[in-house]
Amino acid sequence: MEVLLFGIAKDIVGSTQMDLSEWNSPPSSVGELKDFLCSSFPEFGKLSSLAVAVNSEYAQDTVVLEAGDEIAIIPPVSGG
Repeated sequence: MEVLLFGIAKDIVGSTQMDLSEWNSPPSSVGELKDFLCSSFPEFGKLSSLAVAVNSEYAQDTVVLEAGDEIAIIPPVSGG
C-alpha cells in the first residue's frame, strides 16, 4: 500500500511517499489512515481539512483499503 504525499503533507512527513505494505497491521480504512497520520504526525491534526484519494478517486473515511491501493494525501489548498 503506497501513500503519496502532497503539499504540506509532504513537509510534515518529510517525504513524498510512504509504503505501508510492510507494516504488521496497516490501516484498513481511510478513517484509520487519517487517525494513524494524526497520531504519528501531530501536525496533521492542525490542518483544517485533509482529502484522501484511493486509486485516483476521492474517498470517504469508510472506504476499505486494500494491499495494492495507491493512496494520495491531499491537504487543503489555497490560491487566488
